[in-house]
Amino acid sequence: DHGYTIPTPIQAQAIPAVLAGGDLLAGAQTGTGKTAGFVLPMLQRLSTRPSPHAGGGRKPLRALILTPTRELAAQVEASIRTYGKYLQLTSMVLFGGVGLAPQTAQLKRGIDILVATPGRLLDHHGQGNVDFSRIEIFVLDEADRMLDMGFIPDVKRVLALLPKQRQNLLFSATFSAEIKALADRLLNRPRIIEVTPPN
Repeated sequence: DHGYTIPTPIQAQAIPAVLAGGDLLAGAQTGTGKTAGFVLPMLQRLSTRPSPHAGGGRKPLRALILTPTRELAAQVEASIRTYGKYLQLTSMVLFGGVGLAPQTAQLKRGIDILVATPGRLLDHHGQGNVDFSRIEIFVLDEADRMLDMGFIPDVKRVLALLPKQRQNLLFSATFSAEIKALADRLLNRPRIIEVTPPN
């Protein structure tokens, strides 16, 4: 539908790695097509495995994507809607600066994929509005910007709440010592991909 014919270098390397189910550490700038590089295989994996949601109760949250800014969160969630147009998977975006009540109502209905900024996500978790226990895939997007903006303590708090068995994907434009330390803590024998930055 969107006229994609040839994958970008990050997509060509990341899509098979994510489909294989292992952890991934990827170096990629914004503008290299990295969002499709993790969203497409994530949608594929979630749509081909039945949701643990059988019968009653709300749909469990199965994938969590953390981003540093509300703008990026909104962009990633728009991509999920675009690429998942023909799938039964649901998604929402969560960030600060807007009322908690509408977000809470949507979370209570249950969603498959959540894109969030760390602070607002922790607010909702603290109020019991979001359950991390069934997360299968966790993505940390633009990890270097998370670091620059001082969000790493919040990221670590989120990590401590996630189930031990999950697939982890970390994307960063640069691999500083702090990002490598975070990757060591987050990732289990990751595949490492670095694409040449476009600029």
